[in-house]
Amino acid sequence: MKLKNKVAIVTGASKGIGASIATYYAAEGARVVVNYASSKDGADKVVKTITGNGGTAIALQADVSKEADVIRLFQETKDTFGTLDILVNNAGVYVYEPIEAVSEATIQQHLNINIMGAVLSIREAVRSFGDKGGNIINISSVAGKVPMATGSVYSATKAALDAVTIALSKEFSGRNIRINSILPGAVETEGTHTSGVIGSDFEKVLIEHTPLGRMGQPEDIAKVALFLASDDSAWITGEKISVSGGIYGL
Repeated sequence: MKLKNKVAIVTGASKGIGASIATYYAAEGARVVVNYASSKDGADKVVKTITGNGGTAIALQADVSKEADVIRLFQETKDTFGTLDILVNNAGVYVYEPIEAVSEATIQQHLNINIMGAVLSIREAVRSFGDKGGNIINISSVAGKVPMATGSVYSATKAALDAVTIALSKEFSGRNIRINSILPGAVETEGTHTSGVIGSDFEKVLIEHTPLGRMGQPEDIAKVALFLASDDSAWITGEKISVSGGIYGL
């Protein structure tokens, strides 16, 4: 029970990596807020899985790109559980397209969710932590350091998120707040199925460029997120940890 009595918010946790992290945290004793923007059914399913296994979780709707929603998310968490110990910034969006096709709306969406949403959530988390401190984990991407063709906007926002991690690790000096980034590689999720990656020639290319020879699974990321949330990583902050099977440039 590495997270016994801890309270954690996992944004974008109705499916994929976020759902896996929420489930792992609850199994280790955390009381988990399963945040979602629009997929209530998915979030409720995650909560049902957690509670069915004896854990504690609630689903809370909030669009992290909206400041009022973020403030409400953290207030409702405090109203329910009384405190906050862990924030996982998992909510994100990705669109891969040639630069000629990039629109202002696409750029703004990436900035609003991948950057502003994360920063606003961190701000509110720090206010909720209080003097006891806390733990922040940003789910970034290996694309931030190994950008792919047609991924300029997405890669830029993930590189920016890693910069936020490093800057805040210094800003939090002496406040007992740790912050780290996890950089997933190619992971099989609902999103990669829906977008047609799984089963495509592109999936074959991704695997060819991954020394461990397979797509990642959400639990590959969740296990590292659990490590970073626990006291096992008490001497780690301001780090960018790739969990990517060793994927290299495409």
